[in-house]
Amino acid sequence: MALMLFVAGLVFLVVGAELLVRGASRLAAVFGISPIVVGLTVVAFGTSAPELAVSVKSAFADQAGIALGNVVGSNIFNVLFILGLTALITPLTVSQRLIRLDVPLMIALSVTVLLFALNGVIGRVEGAVLVLALALYVGFAIVQSRRESPAVAGEYADEADRRGTGRWPTNVLLVVGGLVLLVLGAGWLVDGAIRFAQALGISELVIGLTVVAAGTSLPEVVTSVVAAIRGERDIAVGNVVGSNLFNIMGVLGVTALIAPEGIGVSAAALNFDIPVMIAVAFACLPILFTGGVISRQEAVVLLGYYVAYTLYLVLAATHHDALTPFSSVMLYFVIPLTVVTLGVIAVQELRRNAGVRPPGPPPEDR
Repeated sequence: MALMLFVAGLVFLVVGAELLVRGASRLAAVFGISPIVVGLTVVAFGTSAPELAVSVKSAFADQAGIALGNVVGSNIFNVLFILGLTALITPLTVSQRLIRLDVPLMIALSVTVLLFALNGVIGRVEGAVLVLALALYVGFAIVQSRRESPAVAGEYADEADRRGTGRWPTNVLLVVGGLVLLVLGAGWLVDGAIRFAQALGISELVIGLTVVAAGTSLPEVVTSVVAAIRGERDIAVGNVVGSNLFNIMGVLGVTALIAPEGIGVSAAALNFDIPVMIAVAFACLPILFTGGVISRQEAVVLLGYYVAYTLYLVLAATHHDALTPFSSVMLYFVIPLTVVTLGVIAVQELRRNAGVRPPGPPPEDR
């Protein structure tokens, strides 16, 4: 029964998100809103709608572990798995806007979540701050979208053309139907996830970080993979980073704002999972920075770390004997080696961009 509830909820979430995005995008086109603005707002929010629906439902059901784990786990999943899988299919182009604005903002917001969580709860005041930040970000994105390059604007326009416009009553029905499916799907998925946790004897936080996070991120998986296959590689990367920003500011912010008791933060999330989310956000910077492309080699590193992270959660949840040696190898060998490698790559890229001259006197002194 738990499996049936979970699968049915997941299907409803994915279909509901697609209907919501399609209807809202078409309505925006009918009212003359530019495709790139629709992509930065309606589509980005629509692909995060499953996370919002699940987190709100979990908060009201007093299942804070699922509510927080869903957001944190989705952000980790988006970067490590979705970017890794998409870049493995085709190397991804990275826009300068992502490097200069969106990724640093994602890092800052991830650190902010940790600061908000230090007292053990993310309350309404913190939620209001995050929602306000989202409003400012969307406003800034709309203003900046008018300065985007013709190539990027063309990608969004092509995607809008594929969606079409249709008649506005039909589009309204799509939006309403999508919202209904999201609400029903969220309820079933959360109920199924709780039963999973109880049956397996593991915490709701772990279920939220893994199964629920991966399930609610399916719209992002589909959007990024399809965009990469179509050659819209800017959208593929921007969708992941944009979704992470919406998850923190929108999903976590709205959930904390309306939840009766706020969002409780467990010691496990505070000491491990949120720091992992911050580390993943920091790791994005050198990876995106190198040549403006995410290569297949970097994709393998990202996917490898997601497998390692998931394996750690499973070993910790089951109290397996392999947890201690696995943690030691990751902590004292794999992670330091990765940090050094990314640092060297970043320095080389800085030197290349700065046009560092070889040692010797200046040209005019030779």
